[in-house]
Amino acid sequence: MALKRMDNVGIVVEDLNGTIDFFRELGLELEGRATIEGEWAGRVTGLGDQHVEIAMMRTPDGHSRLELSRFLRPPVVADHRNAPVNALGYLRVMFTVDDIDDTLARLRKRGAELVGEVVRYQDVYRLCYIRGPEGLLIGLAQELG
Repeated sequence: MALKRMDNVGIVVEDLNGTIDFFRELGLELEGRATIEGEWAGRVTGLGDQHVEIAMMRTPDGHSRLELSRFLRPPVVADHRNAPVNALGYLRVMFTVDDIDDTLARLRKRGAELVGEVVRYQDVYRLCYIRGPEGLLIGLAQELG
């Protein structure tokens, strides 16, 4: 059996509302919000008794999603948000945008910080990394030509 698709990428955050606002500014759409709890959920994650608020964010093309989660129970046990780009594990999410300069200007108003600089890769892309809400590492790419 072949893989059908990647359904979503999960990101755990403290400020769910602020993170939703940030990704809306980037251009994602809020698909829905829910509270997840119960024995079945704990069996899936291995966390046992859990209570989580989630928000599903969808890209404009409808093909990709971010699942933002805020754990109420059990408490968060690790924090990888300030890890550098060469750290093991979750690295970043990359988004293609129409205009990288405009996108940076809008996201800076929501606290985004440029990690290095905007660079040009041949005649194909302009690229950069930013730290978004709660220090999340996000890549931005603008296709050229």
